[in-house]
Amino acid sequence: MKDSIIRGIKFIGLGFLEPLIRLINKEEPKKNTKEVMRKIVAPIASVFIFIGLWQLGSSSLYNKEAAYKIEAATRNQGEEAAAKLKACMESGDSNCQPNTLPSPAQVYAAYQVLLEDHKQISADKKAFAEKTFEMNKKRVAQGKRAITYTGRPSFVDQIKTSLKTVFAGFLLALFIAVPIGIVLGLSKTLRGSINWIIQIFKPVSPVVWLLLVFMIVKTLTKNSDSDSSFIISFISVGLCSMWATLVNTAMGVSSVNTDYINVAKVLRLRPLQKIFKVILPASLPLIFTGLRITLSVAWMVLIAIELLAQSPGLGSFVWEEFQNGAMDSNSKIIVAMFVIGFIGFALDRIMLFIQNLVSFEKETI
Repeated sequence: MKDSIIRGIKFIGLGFLEPLIRLINKEEPKKNTKEVMRKIVAPIASVFIFIGLWQLGSSSLYNKEAAYKIEAATRNQGEEAAAKLKACMESGDSNCQPNTLPSPAQVYAAYQVLLEDHKQISADKKAFAEKTFEMNKKRVAQGKRAITYTGRPSFVDQIKTSLKTVFAGFLLALFIAVPIGIVLGLSKTLRGSINWIIQIFKPVSPVVWLLLVFMIVKTLTKNSDSDSSFIISFISVGLCSMWATLVNTAMGVSSVNTDYINVAKVLRLRPLQKIFKVILPASLPLIFTGLRITLSVAWMVLIAIELLAQSPGLGSFVWEEFQNGAMDSNSKIIVAMFVIGFIGFALDRIMLFIQNLVSFEKETI
């Protein structure tokens, strides 16, 4: 039972809990206590240290910015205005607080505000849907387009939009990079002749890909009702992120053990059978390593592309809050930063889990 639990937690990427389980079962107490301290207690302590340093840093910056504002008020408006400004700051009025790095408490408060805002917008959407239900039913029956909710999206809606875009871009990268990588891996001549293209386009900035895709999609969708901003975003993400998968697939296919290829020849497998039954299974570890990198790169460049393209999503949310300049905007930006990081980590864990499911070399992952 215990061994099956340990195998299970390792399989889902929670192997750091193994020493705790062994310690609970009183196996090698001294050794496992050290492992628990190193793998569990130390990371938890680092979280509290990080929050403490963050609090100290935000307090220091707050005091520095407050002192500067009071000094500027004294110099430009006199002692009385400076005294009023100081009293306003001490009262906690958001209209006169220094605009600097928010504290952990302010960020948590902004997180709660964003959740409440999402609940309110969801309620508005539901009320709108109920209000227009009969009207939309008639419009659809008449062949007309249904009336849709056009209010501003909530923070959670922006997250969903970003996830939809990144998965579309990831699938595009997968469908482009894996087949091309297989072809290049099977042919040394072709791999050598195409390598220069990969090396030139691989380091190209997301900004350049975005502009290139914009030029093409803008023309192709000129008379179309399709969502061009979504199309531009996911194609740009796919083109930016596909290179790791392409290179790793080609490397994995080209490095398949020759004994496997010889067995395929003995069995007289057709080319497609050889690819799907021999080459791909043997190449999976490297292909999935490339896919994990591709998904991570896709999530990183997505934020920049959304910001530049002004398409809906987390990147657009961050830019709008920065432009907004409200007192709680900095806190919301920090919330978005943590959400982006946690989602990126979760996506990597999901890919690792899938890799463990399909790979024959679990121990080496």
